[in-house]
Parts: sequence; structure tokens; C-alpha cells
Amino acid sequence: MSAPTDPLPLAAEFPATTRDEWVALVAGVLRKSGLPAGADPIAALTTTTYDGIPVLPLYDAFDGDPGLPGVLPYLRGATPDGPTVAGWDVRQRHADPDPVRSRAALLDDLETGATSLWLVLGEAGLPVDALPAALEGVYLDLAPVVLDAGARTAEAAATFLRLTDERGLDRAELRGSLGADPIGLRARTGVPLDLGLLAPHDVPHLQLATVDGTVYHGAGAGDAVEVGIATAVGVAYLRALTDAGLSVERALDALEFRFAVTADQFPSIAKLRAARQVWGRVAELCGVTPARGQRQHAVTSAAMLTRRDPWVNMLRTTVACFAAAIGGADAVTVLPFDAAIGLPDDLARRIARNTQTILHDESGLGRVVDAAGGSWYVETLSRQLAEKAWDTFTAIERAGGAAAALDSGLLTDLVAPARERRADDLAHRRAPLTGVSEYALPDEPPVPRRPAPPAPAGGPLAQHRWAEDYEALRDAVEAVDPRPTVHLATIGPPAVHAARLGFARTLFQTAGFRLVVAPVAEVTDVTVGCLCSSDAQYTAEAVAALRSAGAVHVWLAGRADVGADGTITAGGDALGVLRRTAELLGVRA
Repeated sequence: MSAPTDPLPLAAEFPATTRDEWVALVAGVLRKSGLPAGADPIAALTTTTYDGIPVLPLYDAFDGDPGLPGVLPYLRGATPDGPTVAGWDVRQRHADPDPVRSRAALLDDLETGATSLWLVLGEAGLPVDALPAALEGVYLDLAPVVLDAGARTAEAAATFLRLTDERGLDRAELRGSLGADPIGLRARTGVPLDLGLLAPHDVPHLQLATVDGTVYHGAGAGDAVEVGIATAVGVAYLRALTDAGLSVERALDALEFRFAVTADQFPSIAKLRAARQVWGRVAELCGVTPARGQRQHAVTSAAMLTRRDPWVNMLRTTVACFAAAIGGADAVTVLPFDAAIGLPDDLARRIARNTQTILHDESGLGRVVDAAGGSWYVETLSRQLAEKAWDTFTAIERAGGAAAALDSGLLTDLVAPARERRADDLAHRRAPLTGVSEYALPDEPPVPRRPAPPAPAGGPLAQHRWAEDYEALRDAVEAVDPRPTVHLATIGPPAVHAARLGFARTLFQTAGFRLVVAPVAEVTDVTVGCLCSSDAQYTAEAVAALRSAGAVHVWLAGRADVGADGTITAGGDALGVLRRTAELLGVRA
């Protein structure tokens, strides 16, 4: 049976429409919401990313050429088949300092879905001299191993290669990475830069270095800045490796790039596509056409994980894993839902593995190359990210390269705008964190875990989680016995006060305060109170009643001006309100 020559008319049963008609309909709706007559509805609905890239409400064309998978500009994939032939590499991260527990976890992961291992060694994980014990029973010619040893990279590489030699393995059979990342290490910890960690080894299929973009993401960088900095670091490593005697082709193949993916799926998809395009341009300017594009390891963002209500992390990491798969990552690590609390347990590691198994095998994401290709939004955003990343990269190169830019403070300056804007969005709950800044669970039971070794810190690019300010405040409040109390004083019947009461309850529960709800006339023994009703119901007498009951501070849920000490409103500084309330109640945050 021959295929039809005409394309399937998907919208044949619907009347034809134009962009202008769509805009007119949207304008009519927005005018009902207060948009002034004559205002541009497209501009009213346009937002910007943390890199300053505009995101339009409607995309109806793309005039670029994304090319084909496996060829320059590598936008659609690093290889012609993408990661679909055998699926992407399911890479599990391990940082348990106990070699017995580590060995059991490594073997369990490899037997139940993981296809490679990411081992954190040194201060932040397994002792380097315990590496042979932890890898006992692991077939190193079958299971790729990625080392992450920080300042002890040279020692870890020597130990690993000695182990493979003792087992009689051909070094040409080894896959994975020795994981040197001296610039990323300096950025995180402040230790002196040692490009000697990039020493060449006779390991033709083993990557020598990891360009860890998650370091810059964890410091607050937007997607384009993360890619731009990572590109500059990659170029610095290319120079070091070629200076050490490697050809440009081998030096390109010796690098693996690690990027963070978040629950904001479309920017994460576009970031991976844009990173390949930018790196493809670097290779082109080096005068070579590599056999494959950028080798990418996508990791679900550690910055987006929460300690509070950690079960929500499973939703975040699932969306991020989806983005990594659609974006064409060669390897994916799903961080366990409890990774922000301590060392993950068996259940958390199993869920992390199974998240990838379900998306790959049951959802079939591994069967399609560049599934997002052709989307006008994704194609446009990929190009904009690539252009912004290239501008960042060239600015760093003009400043003397990644190492010089780190020491001069340029990298800190490049990261700062996105970090500050995100912090403001988090404080005002424009970027809500479910279970933390929104819908916090009162009297949440703890999720006990063994503590993880602290990661070395002290560098100019400190690592932060988005939820940490809210969580630190809640920890301080809940450490006080008896629990500090906020009185929510209602006015009028439930139909009048219910909405504002619910808003106030959700806000103050975020910080863990004990809440007492009562009509304003029945409130007694109050230190901090909040009036909850409609603006029409608020009076100066209600404020005075709370003061008579002992209130030293009166919040008002709404915008009425009746003499309250402050207001709580949607879009207001929620973190500022909570910190001020804690201070008034004697909490040392």
C-alpha cells in the first residue's frame, strides 16, 4: 500500500484563522482584565527568561535551518542516530564514604537498570584508596565509570587505571571519564588552579576531563550563561590538552560536558540543543569536523531540590529527565528525591533509576531523534540561547579565558543578574516551590537519612539551593518550644473572609508558625496578628482590637489602609513578611 502524497490535513475540520484574528481575540480578553485600549497584547503576555530572552505567547514561524542529526551545527543531535540505538546512558551518582555500602549500591544499580556509574571521591565521597574495594565485582570493561575526585583527580585516575591494569583489562576497552575539572574545582572551592590535572593518558575511549556546567548553574547562572561559561572552560581545556601533545580531534573527544536540567522543561531542552550548536562552532573554528558533536551528561538540577516535602522532588526530576531525553543528552543522571537531605537510601535510588526506565522503555522517548525539532518555540529558543551563550563565551575569551575571568570576578558578574532575579522571584513567590513556599505541610514528619559528606566550598561561585532561605527560616521557627504563634483574626462570615484566610494560612504555614484562627473579637493573648477579610470589611477599630489584645504587630491580608503595620498580598515579599514575623516572635533565624 503506497503512502498518500498529500500531507495529513490536521486542521481540516476547523475554520481557517490568521494571526491577526488570534491577536484580536486575545486583546478582547485582556481588556476585560484591565489592559488599556491600544496596548499591545503580545507585549503584555511576553515574559523573559533569566538570560533576558523574550518568550512570546505565540510562535508561528521559524526561518532557520536546524540541519540534520549528527552533522554541524549538531543542533538536532551529536550523532546521526542520537542516543536512540541503545538508549541514553542511565548514570547513577554515588558519594557514600563507606566502601561496603558503596559496593552493594553500585552492584544493585547495575543489576537493576543503571548502565554507568558516577563516583564522587575524596572529601565529598568515597576515599580514593577505597576505590578498588568499592569496585569489586564491577566489570569495568562493561560498565563505564565516571570519576569525580576534585583536588584528588590525579590520585583517583592513577588508582583507577592501576586497578584496570591489575585486572588485565585492555585500556582501549575502558569507557567513562577520569573527570578532571580544575576550573570548576577552583570556582567551587577556591583551591589554586592546576591544569596539570588534565594530564593525557593512553586511554583512547576514556574522557579525560569533565566540563561541569552544573557548577555555574548551582551558583545561579541562567541557561545561556551556563552554556557560555562551560564553552569557555571547554576551550581552556582544549588548549591545555593540545599543549600537552594531543591532537585537536583527540582533545575534543576527551571532553564531556555536564549540564543541569530543571523542571522548566522547554528551556532545558533548548539548552542542550544550543550547547551542541555552540560547541560545534568551536570545533569548526578549530579547523576540524569531529566524528560526533558535544558529548553531554545531563543531571537533574541539585539547586531545585528541596529538603522539605522531598517527595515533590520526584515530580521535578521526572520533568527534568524528560527534558534531558528530548534534548538529546548522551547520559542522564536523575538525582534521588532525598539527595538534598543526605545520602540516598535504596528506595530513592530505585525511583531515580525507574524514572529513566519508564521514560525510556515505556514512554518510548529513546526511539525518536530530536523529538522537539520543528517546534517553532523550541527552535527559536534554541537559536536565541545559542546566540546569548556565544556572546557570553566571546566576552570571557576577550577577558583572557575562563581561568582569568574567574579570578577577575567576571564569571561572578555574569552569574549575578540571574541569581538575583531568581532570588527575588522566590521571595515574592513568582517562582513557587511546592511544599516549601507554597502548600507547606504542617507538622511534616522528618525523612531521616545518613548525612552526606560536606562538599568542599569556599570558592567565588558558592552553590545554593533555591529553597534554602525558606527552609532555614522554618528550621529556626520549629526549633523554638513552644512554637511561635500567629493569630489569624477573621471579620465577617466565611463567604467573606475565606479567600484571604486561606491565603494567610498558606503564607504563615510556609515558615512553620503555629496558627490560631478566631473572629477578631475573640482573639486574646496575641503578639503578631493578621486580619483576614475583604477590603470593605477592614476598619481601624479591628486593628485597635488586636492591639488591645496585645498585638505588637498587625498584618492585614489585602490592601486596605486602616492603620495596620503591614500588608500581605499576592506578589508581595513573602520571605520578608515571614522573616519580620519571626523576628517579632523572638526567633533567631
